[in-house]
Amino acid sequence: MAARLGAVVVSASYRLAPEHHLPAAYDDAVEALRWVRTTDEEWLREGIDFSRCYLMGTNAVGNIAYHAGLRTCTTAVDLEPLVIRGLILHHHYFGGSQRTESEVRLFNNQTLPMNVADLMWKLALPAGANRDHEYCNPTAGERSGEWERMRTQGWRVVVAGGGGDPLIDWQRKLVAELEAKDVEVVGLFGGEGDYHGVEILEPAKAELLLKKLKAIV
Repeated sequence: MAARLGAVVVSASYRLAPEHHLPAAYDDAVEALRWVRTTDEEWLREGIDFSRCYLMGTNAVGNIAYHAGLRTCTTAVDLEPLVIRGLILHHHYFGGSQRTESEVRLFNNQTLPMNVADLMWKLALPAGANRDHEYCNPTAGERSGEWERMRTQGWRVVVAGGGGDPLIDWQRKLVAELEAKDVEVVGLFGGEGDYHGVEILEPAKAELLLKKLKAIV
């Protein structure tokens, strides 16, 4: 990815459930951004355009990138000289209490069976929270202020998904919600053969996605 996009990629670790419930992972993502802005690492300090930063994540890390992004654009998180230009959410992991059509249709999907997804949310969400908590369901509650801040800061949001992913309806729903708020959003959706995380396992699909991302960012 770094070679194809001509970018420096910083991959951050984060605390895992069930020992550490959300928002621990979001805290760690923001802390990683603070590290980037303060580190003396020579490879990161020389020749890097800090004014063109994107937060990207696949699967659960797409969820983390989204929520870390909300924090950076809606709270007083000092990241100067970093300037976040947007999000790249790849097969990002959202859900809700009400099953979507794709979750029902692909309930026993081999890559991401929904009973496994249910268990992972139970282990990750704060104690007592259900699947309509804001960490899980990005359309639950009032998000207008956060999305308005994205819009006014000129963020571009890229959402990539596949028709064979049980979570595709949640990914499409986020695109529709952001479009309705006039946030610049690009949806990159594959067909029924594109399962959850397909680009990780199929180099040809990964190459196609990277070409599209390079044209966008």
